[in-house]
Amino acid sequence: MRTVDPAKHAAKRRAIVDAAAGCFAEKGFERTTTADLCRAAGISSGSLFHYFPSKRAVFTAIFTDDAAETAGRLEAAAKTADPLAALLDVVTELAGQLAHPAVARLVLEAAAQAARDNDFAELIRRNDRALRDGLAVLVTRAAEAGLIDPGVPPGAAAGWVAGLIDAMISRAGLEHDLDLPAEQAILRTILIRFLRPVPHPQGG
Repeated sequence: MRTVDPAKHAAKRRAIVDAAAGCFAEKGFERTTTADLCRAAGISSGSLFHYFPSKRAVFTAIFTDDAAETAGRLEAAAKTADPLAALLDVVTELAGQLAHPAVARLVLEAAAQAARDNDFAELIRRNDRALRDGLAVLVTRAAEAGLIDPGVPPGAAAGWVAGLIDAMISRAGLEHDLDLPAEQAILRTILIRFLRPVPHPQGG
């Protein structure tokens, strides 16, 4: 019996998902065919279905894999000595990824798919909750360290921070010549001013 090399299997699966992401971003879920996916990945249909049972499964894998990567990034950030710096780095990195035109189109396509697929919509909601929960952990740690305003509720703050990340998608869709490094710097400034401790006047 032929044994499967887990590393090679994972690498091939990842290559298929990456190629598929480009197809779905360009043509959308409905208009992308399995032939398109095979052509982009350079594989046969038999190979595709060895890794994924359907086109929908490939599409779903894009977002489950991304959620897993984001969760790993948030978990690592929560272990750093400076939770505020970690929060800023994670948010600006995620916003930068989402602002890529292909990624922004893919996220918009995901929203369209969620409107017609309840199971996929639940996946997107879980991913969003996981992102907000991870951000809330960083906000809590930063508040405990005295780095940000302890009066800001972590859950609410995480919601607004996630909203700023989402806003980069709209910016990327409207402004194709977006200066990403400049926008990321502005985003960091907004976050610092939103979260920083507010000095209270002494006395009454």
